[in-house]
Amino acid sequence: MPTSTKPVALVTGASSGMGKDIARRLLSAGYDVYAAARRVDRMADLDRAGAHVLALDVTIELSILKVLERIEQTSGRIDVLVNAAGYGQYGALEDVPMEEARRQMETNLFGLARVVQLCLPLMRARGAGRILNISSIGGKFALPLGGWYHASKFALEGYSDALRNEVRQFGIDVVVIEPGGIASEWEAIASDAAKRVSGHGAYSEMVAKFSKMQGRKAPSPSVVSDMVMKALGARRPATRYSGGLAARPLLFLRRHLSDRMFDRLVMLAFR
Repeated sequence: MPTSTKPVALVTGASSGMGKDIARRLLSAGYDVYAAARRVDRMADLDRAGAHVLALDVTIELSILKVLERIEQTSGRIDVLVNAAGYGQYGALEDVPMEEARRQMETNLFGLARVVQLCLPLMRARGAGRILNISSIGGKFALPLGGWYHASKFALEGYSDALRNEVRQFGIDVVVIEPGGIASEWEAIASDAAKRVSGHGAYSEMVAKFSKMQGRKAPSPSVVSDMVMKALGARRPATRYSGGLAARPLLFLRRHLSDRMFDRLVMLAFR
């Protein structure tokens, strides 16, 4: 079995935003990077920079198996897994079709979990590894119209906590990255979904206000890459890193305010 002389990293969701920036940073740091995503054509720059560009749809078992088989055959190891694939399914919970709700959970949770399952044997064989799950501050509190997105991130937080305590005995660290607002295409996708699903019914006024809230000046994805590199550079990484637009103050308020008080704060934004 071939063995890479460099540390090997697999980054899912590497075709845009945070995933792409993380892949670039890992390449610059000397990692042998496997950049995986559905939109292969949008990773040509990573290919030119030296990454192994692979097609991956985390909701399809065969797609995941092919990626892991390629890594095992080519490099023989995985040192770092960054789970950055994901999106936000927005719309009122009354309106979102259950098929779309299931797709949200399949992408943001179950697909991620299957990638982890297949990477763990390679990490255990080496007695070391780091798994970084890109969650969100939205895994600690929920906003109107984002119910299924928040459900997926709340679940990812709990999944990561359980995983961390299961695999630490094998020398494997599990880290949760919790970004706040980041400049990316995420906001536009979430806003478009909310308009499509709930823009013309009982929740249309709420959707209109939500759409107006988008477009705030947010930091670049490098904020998330900084957190990833900090976690990888630490001898003993923290269990969670947070950063980005309003991340720390909102997490602070969520910890210290009652549910009712935090609800009032949230709904001020929809007035």
